[in-house]
Amino acid sequence: MTYILPPLNALRAFEAAARHLSFKLAAHELHVTPAAVGQQVKALEARLGVRLFERLHKQLILTEAGQAYLPQISDGFRRIADATAQLKPVGAVLLQLGVHGSCDLRRLELEQFRATHAEIGLRVLQPAGLHELIEGKVDVLIARGLGHHPGYRCDRVTEGSGLGDWLIAPAGTADCPEISSFRDWLRGLPAENSLPLHRRRLVGFVRS
Repeated sequence: MTYILPPLNALRAFEAAARHLSFKLAAHELHVTPAAVGQQVKALEARLGVRLFERLHKQLILTEAGQAYLPQISDGFRRIADATAQLKPVGAVLLQLGVHGSCDLRRLELEQFRATHAEIGLRVLQPAGLHELIEGKVDVLIARGLGHHPGYRCDRVTEGSGLGDWLIAPAGTADCPEISSFRDWLRGLPAENSLPLHRRRLVGFVRS
């Protein structure tokens, strides 16, 4: 059976915007710009031939069609998320890696990491940011320009003096075997991948 589906990125944009009734909050959740969310929603409306939102001054309201569409789409994403959570990757230990949206995953050679470290089940969430790390949705994060954050070990993974990419892990788990193995993997990547790790910076702990 062939499923006729709208683009999934457009559905994600609609679902997030509809939950928040805000393109700005949806953009924060999806790690894109509000304009990108608006464009995705507009493209979805054009494809479906119905208007999903009323765009008022500083206010977003679901149309009748949008109200009917949202529960089904949210339920679909929830089912996909639940099924994914129950699917156990190969490996005795699960490592959940978050990666910022503009990172090219090919540079990380993750399939080779999985083949080399069969004892680690690697799962990737992209896009992901500090919010996902703080909430425990990922164990370690490759983030853009987050080299100083209380309670986290931050290792630079790109050369240069700009914002750059950083490997971020909670200070309490930063040296656990699976995260250490991934950090060592980044160190060992070919020079042309531009992912050498600099000396770590460990900053203060978050006070409860």
